Amino acid sequence: MNFMHALNSAWREHNSLLCVGLDPDPTRFPAHLRDKPDAIFEFCKAIVDATGDLACAFKPQIAYFAAQRAEDQLEALIGHIHRRHPTIPVILDAKRGDIGSTAEQYAIEAFERFKADALTVNPYLGRDSIEPYLAYGDKGIILLCRTSNPGGSDLQFLDVGGEKLYEHLARLVSSEWNQGGQCALVVGATFPAEIARVRKLTGDMPLLVPGIGAQGGDIEATVRAGCTAHGDGLLINSSRAILYAGSGEDFAEAARHVARTTRDAINLHRPPDPLASDTTT
Repeated sequence: MNFMHALNSAWREHNSLLCVGLDPDPTRFPAHLRDKPDAIFEFCKAIVDATGDLACAFKPQIAYFAAQRAEDQLEALIGHIHRRHPTIPVILDAKRGDIGSTAEQYAIEAFERFKADALTVNPYLGRDSIEPYLAYGDKGIILLCRTSNPGGSDLQFLDVGGEKLYEHLARLVSSEWNQGGQCALVVGATFPAEIARVRKLTGDMPLLVPGIGAQGGDIEATVRAGCTAHGDGLLINSSRAILYAGSGEDFAEAARHVARTTRDAINLHRPPDPLASDTTT
């Protein structure tokens, strides 16, 4: 799977900019799953199968699996997604960042062990720390840019030669690091003005946008700030609001309802794709 090709197809075929985050917390699982040895896999599998036709991507967060010694269940989950939902890309949310030799091992972990289609990466160590991921030409590299947490401004708003650090990074990635067309950026939904600024600096580069749902980001403001002229360009992530919509045996159906409502709310504010309405022959 080529990540960018798959993402563009999923945007169109599922009519969706919704990315479903998979952050499994066993303390919040329905009672009938809690004592199962593979509860994390079974919970996430049910969510995936209930929302697969509503999503443009799935994003498992590695810490939620590693903290429970459940990396094997993460491997099984990504394998299941690729078999059951082969057109939907999987983003491994790990936010890796280290020197080149260690980054090479992180790349092997993400793309060869877990077989993710894209990986979130911390760009703080610079271009050479990103190159091991870029060496996987069909994979997506999603770099932190303007994060949704309040403390992100401590560094991301620092002045760097007359522009903010997050602006400098967006410009740098767009103009110099994205030569293979693999890059995307993380920009939080809690800061729609910064989403608009990053969109202006990066053209049609995909933006992964966390922060709606439980974090309170505004869907309309996010879509209006970040959509491209074609009505796509965004992966708007929602995790907890979907995962824990229900607490009984019907939790997957409740998750599907919230995912559909969220997708439809996003679509309500998307601009129409001018190519889709082109009737010329």
